[in-house]
Amino acid sequence: MRITAIIPARYASTRFEGKALADIMGKPMIQHVYERAAGARLVSEVIVATDDERIAGAVSAFGGRVEMTLASHETGTDRLAEVAARIDSEIIVNVQGDEPLIEPAMIDEAIYPLTLDGSIVMGTLKCRIRTLHDFLSPNVVKVITDKDGYALYFSRSPLPNFRDKWNDLKDEAFASGRLLCHKHVGIYVYRREFLLRFAQLPPTYLETAEKLEQLRALENGVRIKVVETKFESIGVDTPADLEKVLETLKKSP
Repeated sequence: MRITAIIPARYASTRFEGKALADIMGKPMIQHVYERAAGARLVSEVIVATDDERIAGAVSAFGGRVEMTLASHETGTDRLAEVAARIDSEIIVNVQGDEPLIEPAMIDEAIYPLTLDGSIVMGTLKCRIRTLHDFLSPNVVKVITDKDGYALYFSRSPLPNFRDKWNDLKDEAFASGRLLCHKHVGIYVYRREFLLRFAQLPPTYLETAEKLEQLRALENGVRIKVVETKFESIGVDTPADLEKVLETLKKSP
C-alpha cells in the first residue's frame, strides 16, 4: 500500500507571513515538518505542495521533493488534491506545514485504521483538552465522537456543553480527567479517490459558519474516523507560537 504525506505550504499568511521559511535552530520550519513526516513508519514518500518559488527553493535545497501548484487554491485541501491527482498512491496524508514539532507516531496513528478497514475513507486525530482556556478558546477546535470513534461534530465552541456544570469548570477538572473533552488535531488521512471527490464538493453551510472544512464531509454523510493520541504539538500561527516552539526545542535533549 503506497501512502504519501503531502504538506501544503504557502508564503502568504495574515498573522505570520512567510512562516514556512521561519528559522528554527538553523532550519526552515518546512524542513522540520518534512523530516518528521518522513519519520513516520507507514509513510512511503513526502511531498511539499506550494505555489511559491521561495518555499520550493528551500525544499529543494535540503533535498526534499516539491510539487508546484496553482496559486488560485483557496484551501490546503484543494492544493492537496491537485498533487494527489498526479500521483499513484492509495492513501494521502495532509500534514500541516506549520507543525514543526509533530511526532511521526501521530501520523502513523491517523493512518493505521485505514490500513485495517477499507470502508474508512477519511481519518484524523484528537487529544485531551487539559485547560479551561483551551476548552473555551475559539482557536482550539473541539471534536466529539460516537462510541466507535467516528466524529459526530467539530466546533470552535465548547463541546459538549456541560449544562449543569458550568460553575464547576476549572483547570483541574480537565487535568484530572473528570471532564473528558477533546481537541481536534489537524492531521487528515484520505483514500485518494475520496479526496479527489471531496475537493470537488461545494462548501456547505456548517463548514462556512465554523470555517472548518471537515464539516463538509459530515454534512455529506461521510464518516470520519478519529483516533485519540497522547501526543500534542504546537501549531505556529503567530511569531509568539514560534517562540513557544523554540523554547520547547531548547528544553529537549
